[in-house]
Amino acid sequence: MLEGLTSLPVDSTKGLGERMPTEDVDEFIERRIVIGMIVSTEYLQQVSKYWAPQLLESSTARIVAGWCLDYFNHYHRAPQHDLEKIFYAKLQEGAVASNKVEWVESILGSLSDEYIRGQFNAQYLVDETKKYFHRQNLRNFVTNVHDQLNKGDATRAEQLALSYSPILNGHKTFINPFTKDARNVVKHAFQEREDPLIRFPKALGTFWNNELIRGGFVALTGPEKRGKTYFLMEFAMRALQDGCNTVFFQAGDMTERQLIRRVGIYLAKRSDQPRYCQRILVPTLDCVHNQQDTCKDPLREEGEKGVKAFLSNGISHEALVNACTKVPNHLPCHNCDKLSGSVWLGWREEVTPLTWKEAYRRFQSFETKYHPRFKLSTYPNDTLTVAEIKSLLHIWERQESFVADVIIIDYADILAPDPDSTRMEFRHQTNQIWKRLRGLSEERHCLVITATQAPARSYEKETLTMSDFSEDKRKLGHVTLFCGLNQTPDEKKIGLMRLNEIVVRESDFDSMRTVKVLQRLQMGRPVLGSYW
Repeated sequence: MLEGLTSLPVDSTKGLGERMPTEDVDEFIERRIVIGMIVSTEYLQQVSKYWAPQLLESSTARIVAGWCLDYFNHYHRAPQHDLEKIFYAKLQEGAVASNKVEWVESILGSLSDEYIRGQFNAQYLVDETKKYFHRQNLRNFVTNVHDQLNKGDATRAEQLALSYSPILNGHKTFINPFTKDARNVVKHAFQEREDPLIRFPKALGTFWNNELIRGGFVALTGPEKRGKTYFLMEFAMRALQDGCNTVFFQAGDMTERQLIRRVGIYLAKRSDQPRYCQRILVPTLDCVHNQQDTCKDPLREEGEKGVKAFLSNGISHEALVNACTKVPNHLPCHNCDKLSGSVWLGWREEVTPLTWKEAYRRFQSFETKYHPRFKLSTYPNDTLTVAEIKSLLHIWERQESFVADVIIIDYADILAPDPDSTRMEFRHQTNQIWKRLRGLSEERHCLVITATQAPARSYEKETLTMSDFSEDKRKLGHVTLFCGLNQTPDEKKIGLMRLNEIVVRESDFDSMRTVKVLQRLQMGRPVLGSYW
């Protein structure tokens, strides 16, 4: 059963249109088609190849679509806010009937600046448009045949029946990238990696930004209590800041209230628990050359020298605590591109525990700045299925025009099998779940991110490898990135996590090459900085 369905501050009317719970399917998809033509050049480029105005039921939709196509043919881009100027110019000319004005104004009213600047899942809408046009073409064909039969002209009805051909003429089933017409297809294939849905800065961005794309399926693995949920939350918060429609499915690892509290702590950078509000050491990015006093760059921070004596035997929690105690005025430096990454510990003074009122203000401030389109859906352990996820995505799309760009699942190991998989062995159930999560990323052209537990032997390993999978090794074959979370007890004291690529589908990878991530989970922050 569904325990909770919450939207942390979000205007549910933002997206591909307005809330339309009572509109039929045809009107719903036609509104989405028109809005896609208004806001997305990529969508216009693809749909114009097989456009046929008679496939739209609404005469008003046909008119607005025609304006978009005329604009695209002239300027080679989507009209976006220019459509409002076109509409009022047509209105002054008397070219728009009075009974069509309200429909057009409702479409224009759903186009916010934030929506146009945000992510738009053009490829998913292209797929849905193809399905709708195919259905409409078949419906029109059946109607024409039936009309001839009603007229008593069986010969003409038979001729029509034998002449049927799909309107898409092959666009639905195949593509030939070697033709001149494939220019935009090739362009978007390469552009996908240039425009990840989620962007991280510095070394961590270099590590995984190229995999955080539409159609990606990313999984994090590590032993229990290694911070996987914190990283999933970090993905969600950065996705929202990058304008993505984001869904976070909590499959039973935490309650709804626990996760909401974590988001509040993340925003405030301090805990609601007094024990985590005491004076604590926080890791900060520094440079080896700065610590060893060998840097002569004029950009270098001019702090107290003498750290080298305490770190001569390498970085450890004890050595860093000793160094920051003895050299309290040392200034970490990462001012130039010659950075050789290291870590420094600095004191964060005691703070007052976070209250719900301040957390609420933080939520509202985030809403004002980013206008997040976010849904948190929480289920008890072992009740959420992939089929249920698909059902909810379908409901939100139909009721609110909410199409997810990023889907985060915490986490895959506690998903229940779909009804058609319950009689399988557990290992095969696991494989089926991971296959369907991969299918979800492909069908909806979205990024799916989840986590999985590493096996018991990983407790003794410093760095995870391909052999460290749980239940079924086939899950490695379904992901586009399988990332390990590695941390020794001393690194945990420092606030240092090492991430490594265990599997990367489309890139060369080395499991022993790690990116180091600075973090302080007591402040709700799994990523404070990163370096190689």
